Amino acid sequence: MSSEGAFFRRRLPGDVTPVDLERLCWALVGLALIADVVTTFVGLHLGLTESNPAARGAIEGYGLAGMLALKAFTIGVGLVCRPLLEQAYRPIVPAGLAVPWLVAAMVNLYMISLVL
Repeated sequence: MSSEGAFFRRRLPGDVTPVDLERLCWALVGLALIADVVTTFVGLHLGLTESNPAARGAIEGYGLAGMLALKAFTIGVGLVCRPLLEQAYRPIVPAGLAVPWLVAAMVNLYMISLVL
């Protein structure tokens, strides 16, 4: 373990290790993915449109399977890039996936609330 990893560990609350933090972030990725997909399709069902051109193309071409394939590809890129980071910094990968998907789900919920 490098000295940088030791510094990172000391700054985490309690006995949380970078591995524990990464597991938590991956769980958050799963929740964010589900929230984004569900709210996206509810919004589409209510007449809203997808604003992300890549997601719009995947959904228009392949429906739910296209959306899930796009999400799987994104997670795959994260998993391929993950080993390039020191262990202490690996939680940034799932955090970088979860945060935008959570924001998208919140925007979707807001837009759905405007329609209802």
